[in-house]
Amino acid sequence: GISRETFYTWKRAYERDGEKGLINNKPCPENPTRRVAKHIEELVIYLRTTYHFGPQRIAWYLLRFHNIKISRSGCYYVLLRNKLNQLPQNQRSRSKPLFKRYQKQVPGHHVQVDVKFLFFNTPDGQRIKRFQYTAIDDATRIRALKIYERHNQANAIDFINYVVNKFPFRIKTIRTDNGHEFQSKFNWHIHDLGMEHVYIKPATPRLNGKVERSHLTDKQEFYQLIDYKD
Repeated sequence: GISRETFYTWKRAYERDGEKGLINNKPCPENPTRRVAKHIEELVIYLRTTYHFGPQRIAWYLLRFHNIKISRSGCYYVLLRNKLNQLPQNQRSRSKPLFKRYQKQVPGHHVQVDVKFLFFNTPDGQRIKRFQYTAIDDATRIRALKIYERHNQANAIDFINYVVNKFPFRIKTIRTDNGHEFQSKFNWHIHDLGMEHVYIKPATPRLNGKVERSHLTDKQEFYQLIDYKD
């Protein structure tokens, strides 16, 4: 069931190298001399397994804190070689359909706002709850956040004032979900500031996908390092 050419290729390989010659090899054998140094590879693996950093973040971290220069692709091939190129949550099969991505081109055209619930354990064993208010610009990904002890419209209004003062451009539209903290008082305050306020459809967090994704990054790369419970 093979071609004449394939047969003679295998025959010559067998006559030259024996059974080892029949094992398929890469057309371009890997050159160990081009690999990153062993101690750098160990650092890359440590940052990946401990902090779940991606290739670009690992490269930045090594340059800033260890004065080690390695490219993003160099980090990626280290992860690929050690089967760490995917995080556990990315290895699950996708059962839901993929949605079309969109992005505004003008800074301030749409700013997504959401709240992340945080739970911490105090040294004496008590469980406390905090609320991270987050705003992210759709075009530039500039982000602002503050943590409050209460989850209400007053804090949502205070947070928007903070965002307006911090963002280096004029905001046209604020987009939120339908949570109680974003209701009438918050809505009118947005209009008083000369901005628009729109709600996403119920049960469609993907419409605020950028701020939702930023919360996941916060969980993976910051909150897991402290005494935090999701």
